[in-house]
Amino acid sequence: MHTLSNNKISIQVNPKGAELNSLFNKETNLEYLWNAGAEWPKKSPVLFPIVGGLKNNTYTYNGKEYTLLRHGFARDMNFNLIGQTSNSLTFSLKSNEETLKVYPFDFTFMVRYTLHDTMLEITFIVQNTGAENMYASVGAHPAFKVPLVVGTTYEDYFLEFNKVENADRWPLSAQGLIEEKSVSYLDNTDVLPLKKDLFTADAIVFKDLQSTSITIKSNKTPHGLKVRFGGFPYMGLWSTKQADFVCIEPWCGIADSVNADVQLENKEGIAVI
Repeated sequence: MHTLSNNKISIQVNPKGAELNSLFNKETNLEYLWNAGAEWPKKSPVLFPIVGGLKNNTYTYNGKEYTLLRHGFARDMNFNLIGQTSNSLTFSLKSNEETLKVYPFDFTFMVRYTLHDTMLEITFIVQNTGAENMYASVGAHPAFKVPLVVGTTYEDYFLEFNKVENADRWPLSAQGLIEEKSVSYLDNTDVLPLKKDLFTADAIVFKDLQSTSITIKSNKTPHGLKVRFGGFPYMGLWSTKQADFVCIEPWCGIADSVNADVQLENKEGIAVI
């Protein structure tokens, strides 16, 4: 485990998956990340080279079919620490024999964590080291502890968007694929109250938010956390099984739709690098 701190906050990062394992405020003595309990064993996995699931867990590229599980392989692979400064850690994953079996591109994928006073900045850097176009998506999946402080409950908290939203939700099929039609969800509001049954039908997926930040807040405590995600066109909100966390997931990419043709070049949200 690699650690980094300043006078205000500290972090821990596991080289497996370059996964953030702790986000701790020294002044308030509060840990902001979920504890990876039995309900969900992760804390903040990094999603690459896809976000979400593929139709039948497969895609086709140059006439060949490949199998790739939900959210890709990066979260389960060991990264190398390639850079460290007084306020940053940079981790790197390079294509290898194992990745090429399921993803036929040469790449370097880096994750950089940088501390700025009470803010943690996370930067994803994707480099195409091959000779042809590369197709990839990247996303974050941090699980934040709710309730944050003793004496409050999950239902005491809400998510506050920095702009008033009129946004549809894109439902997920039983296979985790994006359904054909969206449903009305946020109606002229900047608030989404948190409830344990909010995620009964899996993640809440947005394609068209106007906001560039979401804040976890409560009227019963001044403590909270803001996630800024400018430049990420998709957003997922998720929790599971009555667990005490909420995931705020900025994505550059999205799961396949139920009608996807499974051609990698045609995948919604895929970037050409």
